Amino acid sequence: MEFFRNDGARTGLFFGATSGVITTIGLITGLNAGTRSVAAVLGGIFVIAVADAMSDALGIHLAEEADPAATPQHVWAATISTFLNKFFFALSFAVPLLLLPLDQAVLASLLWGMLVIIVLSYFLARTQNASPIMIIGEHLGIAVLVVVLSHLIGVWVGETFT
Repeated sequence: MEFFRNDGARTGLFFGATSGVITTIGLITGLNAGTRSVAAVLGGIFVIAVADAMSDALGIHLAEEADPAATPQHVWAATISTFLNKFFFALSFAVPLLLLPLDQAVLASLLWGMLVIIVLSYFLARTQNASPIMIIGEHLGIAVLVVVLSHLIGVWVGETFT
């Protein structure tokens, strides 16, 4: 696990996992509200897992390369870690959709996503010697805002374009 002792890998872990969760729960909520289609939601998850993971990895790669102090090893560790974490966290949301009815799968996905955010926030707070409650609350608040806005957008699109 030497890889995750690397600052670049840690950057990719926190960025990739958080982005994978927030993007995917937003997508699930919005597509479910707008389509009520397992195929649309599942297809969206697969697209996020590939296209958005690659996009985020390239974004981190360029951002890290822009730092004159970053070594090539740091840049590539952040790039690879971002891709892998985003890819696998996004794909993890497909499991409930493959096993449960749509409404239950959406709820399970939201609970899974919030749990990941809580765990990541807790470890972040511990590394910063900060209050876990404050950091968890801040990050959960952002996640809930994404879910609410995505749901409202999905409802609007479903009512306007179907």
